[in-house]
Amino acid sequence: MSHSSEEDTDVSDSEIGEYEEKCYEELKNGSQNVKTSDAKFTCPYCPKKRKRDYLYKELLQHASGVGQSSSQKRKPREKATHLALVKYLENDLMNVDAPPEVVDDKSDTPIDSDEQFVWPWMGIIVNIPTSRTQDGRTVGASGSKIRDEYRSRGFNPVRVNPLWNFRGHSGTALVEFNKNWPGLDNALAFEKAYALEHHGKKDWLANTGQKSGLYGWVARANDYNVNNIIGEHLRKMADVKTIPELMEEEARRQDKLVSNLTNIIQKKNKDLNEIEARCTETTEKMKFAMAEKDLLIQSYNEEIKKIQASAKDHFQRIFNDHEKLKLQLESQKSELESRRIALEKREAHNESERKKLAEDIEENTTKNSSLQMASIEQLKADQNVLKLAEDQKKQKEELHAKIIQLERQLDMKQKLELEIQQLRGSLSVLKHIEDDDDGEVLKKVDDLQKGLREKEQVLEDLDALNQTLIIKERKSNDELQDARKELINAIKETATRAQIGVKRMGELDTEPFLEAMKQRYNEEEAEDKATELCSLWEEYLKDPDWHPFKVVTIDGKHRELIREDDEKLNGLKKEVGEKAYNAVVASLTEINEYNPSGRYVTSELWNYKTGKRATLKEGVQFLLNTWKRKKGML
Repeated sequence: MSHSSEEDTDVSDSEIGEYEEKCYEELKNGSQNVKTSDAKFTCPYCPKKRKRDYLYKELLQHASGVGQSSSQKRKPREKATHLALVKYLENDLMNVDAPPEVVDDKSDTPIDSDEQFVWPWMGIIVNIPTSRTQDGRTVGASGSKIRDEYRSRGFNPVRVNPLWNFRGHSGTALVEFNKNWPGLDNALAFEKAYALEHHGKKDWLANTGQKSGLYGWVARANDYNVNNIIGEHLRKMADVKTIPELMEEEARRQDKLVSNLTNIIQKKNKDLNEIEARCTETTEKMKFAMAEKDLLIQSYNEEIKKIQASAKDHFQRIFNDHEKLKLQLESQKSELESRRIALEKREAHNESERKKLAEDIEENTTKNSSLQMASIEQLKADQNVLKLAEDQKKQKEELHAKIIQLERQLDMKQKLELEIQQLRGSLSVLKHIEDDDDGEVLKKVDDLQKGLREKEQVLEDLDALNQTLIIKERKSNDELQDARKELINAIKETATRAQIGVKRMGELDTEPFLEAMKQRYNEEEAEDKATELCSLWEEYLKDPDWHPFKVVTIDGKHRELIREDDEKLNGLKKEVGEKAYNAVVASLTEINEYNPSGRYVTSELWNYKTGKRATLKEGVQFLLNTWKRKKGML
């Protein structure tokens, strides 16, 4: 690939990934020369600079620094080419599973096979700048800030843990690297970088007076055994081992893994043979069962025919019994009628009983009237609530109809404007060809002018009507919003956990953060750490420049979903956990749906049973039911 022919053009930020893959394929095909000798490498994408030879780790650090740079001076093409070089170096020019070799080159740090390192690989940094707060505590740079700086330099640490004592920040920190051989390479590169700057362990321990800047080195056995804050934390977090011991452990693990896999394969083969035998046996049983099934169906059909005949006879008997019972009921009815007549005659002769009965009837009538009035009042209250909900629904339908009418009037307005332009064009043409002796042309001009004035008057009327409808629509919409706000305030005052309530959309759930911090710190420190972390993510949620969404089309509709490659969210999931990640994603989704412009927490009327926004009718019905319950308690 010729860069001289492309240096006048550049790629956009969205095309960096595609261009990176293209450069990576060219590196794999050998189009660019990277390796100049067994131990020396060169950067093919820096032709304007003086050519120089790199060691493998130096070239990897150079390519990572350029590719991950946030400087505006770095062009997207330059970042993409160096990211492709990093991928090529890690995937094609290095066996990441091989342990580091012991070399005698003066440019690298030699590794003694008997030397004991802290495992997992740890780096130590000291002399971190600190400051004292008003309450006397010492504070310093956060571990995440130092970790990001080391990642930009190509050391790729997993995390940086500042060490704290009773005074606060101790000015020291432990740098954790990956628990593999590339992690050791990164740790040694970290140590070498500080040693080249004369800021290694020997320089720190030398009595040279006042020291400035950070000092760093790889943790070894002497650091592990020392009686200070660094040694205490190393003994809690890790162990000391030599390189041969780690290689032996890895070999033992691989042998054990191979043995386990062999046993599993043998067991699976045995299980497979047993399953095949069972399948054969099951097939034979199924054939026998199908034959039995056919016999059962045949006997079932015969039994059904017998049951149907028996049911027919039983129905006939029931019909006959019914006729007999009907005759008996007629007889009993006649007897009861005669008794009723006799009782009426006896009631007429008993005056006192008749008066008492009248008084009872009047009292019952009064009670029935009161109950009926209460029932009517309750029915009116229910009807008023339902009428309010229906009025709201009707207003929404009227607004929708007005919107449709506005759209139709807009089409009519555009059509009138087109006709007016056509009339003006025709009038202009006729004015150019008119003649004093041509009366027909003059008449056409007068007719066109008259039609033009009529169309312009209709257009003005349409504009006035549109403005009136728009004002009414806005007023109705404002009334609906005011009613919803009043309903939200009223439900807030009830302060009960029910099906309908008020939900704060976009509010961050702090419980997952507290649970994650309790696994790392004691209860007091966990609360402080969780509060600090929640405050940070609440600021992220308010940031309008952070929009980790992508637009996808589902069933013909555009929807916004969370991006899986967002760096902040992936970092949160890795460092804090899945629950904290889900809490932030839920808050992001609610803010994006209910308040994307303001990016702050809002209150919304919510139906907890259906899990969605409640309607005005549901809210009013809920308040009415609450009022009925309270009234019943009084």
